[in-house]
Amino acid sequence: MYVGIIVAIVFVVIILGSAIKILKEYERGVIFRFGRLRGAKGPGIFLIIPFVDKMVRVSLRTVTMDVPPQDVITRDNVPVKVNAVVYFRVMDPGKAVVEIENYVIATSQIAQTTLRSILGQAELDELLSRREKINIELQSIIDEQTDPWGVKVSTVEIKDVELPQTMQRAMAKQAEAERERRAKVINAEGEFQASEKLSEAAKVLSKFPVSVQLRFLQTLREIATEQNSTIVFPVPVDFISTFLDKVGSVGSSAKDKS
Repeated sequence: MYVGIIVAIVFVVIILGSAIKILKEYERGVIFRFGRLRGAKGPGIFLIIPFVDKMVRVSLRTVTMDVPPQDVITRDNVPVKVNAVVYFRVMDPGKAVVEIENYVIATSQIAQTTLRSILGQAELDELLSRREKINIELQSIIDEQTDPWGVKVSTVEIKDVELPQTMQRAMAKQAEAERERRAKVINAEGEFQASEKLSEAAKVLSKFPVSVQLRFLQTLREIATEQNSTIVFPVPVDFISTFLDKVGSVGSSAKDKS
């Protein structure tokens, strides 16, 4: 008799164990009764009918999925290798179980094919400089295709764009040439601005010749402050013209007297 009671207790425990279900906050249980969809339950604790109901557990958390590197030929015929990351989550657990066999694998395949298709329509410069626009386009297309499965794709981000070595060298040469061009333009603009300032200074100095001599004396003073043993400097003709005129007049008067 005791054996029968023990067997009955064990049987009841097994029945209750299979009937009581506890789901976490981010989980839902899709219930099938005799193979027909009854809906989703959870979170928390609830009961199902043992041997009649079958539960499929589905997580509602956001899934981060890496898209493997894809070989892509851009619209301007440049071969590149691109990988990306996709963020998605289940919005309708019933559709995610009924409409698709494995929504994770299906989303990965859709992301790979869409990535190759969209990037094949873009040029290399657009792929490198306008990633945000391409990311939005990828997210929109993938989300549209996964919507019937109850899956919401929130973000698609292109991670790396791997270029061939020949293309990397060509882009490096192009960047170097661009930097040299900018340096020459800046240098030419500097010389042009300096010439304008010198022209204005020359106009001012031409009106006041004495200022040239003052500038000359100021330059000599600046040179003299340095540790120089010998200083060679030119003397402006205007600076000694007065002296030369006096010497010439004295010499001519002496000849007249003789």
